[in-house]
Amino acid sequence: QVQLVESGGGLVQPGGSLRLSCVASGRFFEIVTMGWFRQPPGKERELVASLTTPGETKYADSVKGRFTLTGDMTKNTIYLQMDSLKPEDTAVYLCNVAHRISPYGNLLHTWGQGTLVTVSS
Repeated sequence: QVQLVESGGGLVQPGGSLRLSCVASGRFFEIVTMGWFRQPPGKERELVASLTTPGETKYADSVKGRFTLTGDMTKNTIYLQMDSLKPEDTAVYLCNVAHRISPYGNLLHTWGQGTLVTVSS
């Protein structure tokens, strides 16, 4: 089992910044990808940014140039620095980990509980 501990989030004015962090722990063979998704009120969940074990980072077009995902996969930790926040960034942000529990096991996904980010004046 993999457990995720998320921190960060809160209320910020437009143009402000926030930093989210996610730490994975538990029993697993390897982590393939760690990332953040978000679900705005009344909308579907969408990918914000992800980091793969080789170090490849992917961003949603809507956050490119404003959000930065960093992390240390050896410590199973990622950080999402969110700058120049806009009201449309308001959402519940959820950490996701894709992992295997054995060398040839299926790829499994674990979700965090989510943290609310509200961008409002």
